[in-house]
Amino acid sequence: MKMQALWRVILIVALVMGNVAVAQNQNSSKTSVDNATDEKSAAQKERSVMEAYHLDFSLSEMEDGKKINSRQYSTDLATNEGNEIKIGTRVPVQSKDGEFQYLDIGTNIFARLGETRGQTELVVRAEVSNFASAEHDPRDLHPVIRQMKIGGSTLLPLGKTIVIGSADDPNSKRQFQLEVTVTKLK
Repeated sequence: MKMQALWRVILIVALVMGNVAVAQNQNSSKTSVDNATDEKSAAQKERSVMEAYHLDFSLSEMEDGKKINSRQYSTDLATNEGNEIKIGTRVPVQSKDGEFQYLDIGTNIFARLGETRGQTELVVRAEVSNFASAEHDPRDLHPVIRQMKIGGSTLLPLGKTIVIGSADDPNSKRQFQLEVTVTKLK
């Protein structure tokens, strides 16, 4: 009887050890697959971060369908990065309680390239502001400011010019249009 009990214990221990070995082997295989997936994902992220692009912006002012003014801006970006172009003047404006606040007057363009569902997306925000009066007196503590904002997002359009947005000037027959051309850097 003792011998049979001993053999049963040995058999149970062998079965348990066999199951533990199988479970460890399965976990090891799963870990190898997970590691390979993680390495592939890291390589994809590294590749997308390493891709660099050049963006050429054109901000045009048109009247009756004819271009009367155009400004050019450019920047370089990497995927999953953002960049900003900011040109202008900081103007002090006095509030009712005598405190001074500063307004940024000029052009501000923000662009970001990001990955969305395996495709590269371009996000752009532009803001242009200026004084409503052509002869602004810097001593004027309460200037009137004109402001225009255009923004949008699209899948990355390589090599062709696209319109991000346009806006009509409510005080004239003029229209403003923001275009971008994206080229991949090598």
